[in-house]
Amino acid sequence: MADIVSPKTRSWMMAGITGKDTKPEVQLRSALHRRGFRFRLHGRGLPGKPDLVFRRHGAVLFVNGCFWHGHDCHLFRLPATRTEWWRDKIEATKARDSAQCAALQNDGWRVGTIWECAMRGRSRIGLDEVAERCAIWLQGNDERLEVYGHKKGATV
Repeated sequence: MADIVSPKTRSWMMAGITGKDTKPEVQLRSALHRRGFRFRLHGRGLPGKPDLVFRRHGAVLFVNGCFWHGHDCHLFRLPATRTEWWRDKIEATKARDSAQCAALQNDGWRVGTIWECAMRGRSRIGLDEVAERCAIWLQGNDERLEVYGHKKGATV
């Protein structure tokens, strides 16, 4: 299947995709800040540069896009063009995510992952629910948190 835009246009579109300050990340930051949580952004000195760093709670949060991190939900679909290249890229991202979480946990951090499908798409549970689950986790002492859309369930 041929791409519907020129290679130059596709390159321009892909260059505009950033890993920081995504809409789900900004929405979650705002909701947690309203609940009284204070944090640092994009922890440069930590493995994986977590999106939110809660030093007081010894916790970090990653807000992951379902496509880019290969989440098993309705928002992820392997592209029909250059399938092998995309498969390799996404598998490498998943391996890197896993290694970064392990490194953070080895350094004593509690690690949370918020998936895009929890706040967007037909399986969303909504921003308020996501923020509430994060707040409960931050105030607790569980090592891991993973929040995703309701069709797959969400754990605290």
